[in-house]
Amino acid sequence: MNRMSTTPQRIASLAQVVGGYDVVFCDVWGVVHNGEVKSPQAESALTAARQAGARVVLLTNSPRPGEGVRAQLDALTFSRDAYDVIVTSGDATRALIGEGVPEIFHLGAERDLDIYSGLGVSLVPEEAARRIVATGLFRDEEETPADYHDMLSRFAARGLEMVCANPDVVVHRGNRLIYCAGALAAEYERMGGTVLFAGKPHRPIYEVAARASELAGGRVLCIGDGLNTDIRGANAYGADVLLVEHGIHAEELAPFAQDMDAMAGELARRRLSATYVIGTLS
Repeated sequence: MNRMSTTPQRIASLAQVVGGYDVVFCDVWGVVHNGEVKSPQAESALTAARQAGARVVLLTNSPRPGEGVRAQLDALTFSRDAYDVIVTSGDATRALIGEGVPEIFHLGAERDLDIYSGLGVSLVPEEAARRIVATGLFRDEEETPADYHDMLSRFAARGLEMVCANPDVVVHRGNRLIYCAGALAAEYERMGGTVLFAGKPHRPIYEVAARASELAGGRVLCIGDGLNTDIRGANAYGADVLLVEHGIHAEELAPFAQDMDAMAGELARRRLSATYVIGTLS
């Protein structure tokens, strides 16, 4: 059967289908919180999934190691009973950072510096850098990728490689759209620069998550709202997909919400597919 032609099933709750899976890979930003407040419904749904026997891996494109995301979730009072382990793009990216030259220009906020812990790299000024690691914008509440055009042009002219620690282009923070490292990486590629990725939709983060789940070969359900990250990555990995439609693509998907054949057609147009669709995770 052609995965791109399948019509997804609309469901009202994760409990309707989770019994068919051993492992749940669940996105974080846009599914379990919006950057400012948690989703109690998602918290309850994932807690119930674990109680039903599934292992829950929170799989996020955050550039920070898992412990940093855990601290953020704790601050939002998101229950640790709702998940078994956290796997981040930062976790998967650390291997890429450790394999290359050590003189790194850090492109991102200071809160992301823990990604380098224990790797033996040197954070240096722009002119001394031999590689760039992008975790985001310096001031993501105020800046856009356009503010980085000149800097990226200088790096591209020198032929420096960029490691992108967060392939997301934008996320919601409350009601605001915030640019992420993926937006800078896309601009750098347009300039002819080379970018390495480990986060969703790229396979390395799924391999880390599979090891972390401790259920190799188990039946996996991937939950997410990002079409080009969560859904594309899950399709490439070969897992079933639960698309959360009231996320980052809510306006784009709204015209297809009442017709799953139309939803399938729209996803197929993007060379994507979903097994299930839900409004918000519950």
